[in-house]
Amino acid sequence: MTMTTRLPETIIDQVHRAAITSPLNEIARTLEQVLSRRLTAVIVGIKDGKTIARWAAGEIEEIRSKETEQRLRMTYQIVLLLLQSQDSQQTVKAWFIGLNPQLNDESPAEAIRNGRLKEAWAASRAFVAGG
Repeated sequence: MTMTTRLPETIIDQVHRAAITSPLNEIARTLEQVLSRRLTAVIVGIKDGKTIARWAAGEIEEIRSKETEQRLRMTYQIVLLLLQSQDSQQTVKAWFIGLNPQLNDESPAEAIRNGRLKEAWAASRAFVAGG
């Protein structure tokens, strides 16, 4: 009989797990606080920042669009990763709106909104690694 030893989770694993297990209201509250309601709405591809507030308040508990939810959860995952690397909320917001060399000088906010989730995730990991 073989025993499986569970390895400690890395920060990458921790933020991924949080992004897929956290309830919508927690995700929306965090993004509203760190990025702003308006920027979060732009990133996830919705017209009105009031929807972010309704998610955060728990008035809406489910997102109808799979793509919108994917963008929201990836944004949250990246925010958590950047905050774990000891960056301030101001730095995290600046990272999302700044032109990023890892993304061919597109902002991570635009990349996520345009569905380039993998590339934005890779750029966040490169940033944390100092690359």
